[in-house]
Amino acid sequence: MEYIYYPRGVCSREMRVEIEDGVILGLSVKGGCDGNLKGISRLVVGMRAEDVIERLEGIRCGFKPTSCPDQLSRALRECLEKAKN
Repeated sequence: MEYIYYPRGVCSREMRVEIEDGVILGLSVKGGCDGNLKGISRLVVGMRAEDVIERLEGIRCGFKPTSCPDQLSRALRECLEKAKN
């Protein structure tokens, strides 16, 4: 299943996550810190979404209350909830 998420409060504009049986098969991010987000995208492929959520949730970017990794955790949480229904 491909899920599209539009982050809020960060520089990235769109996250496309492909998940099957709770495992991340692909992630692409538009906008934000290009190199860092490409690195994160490669690191999370093959991981269980729940593990990624646990590791990234609550990370802040400077004085912002969120970050691109935190927004990814929110995207994954929404994707998992949607898959249950």
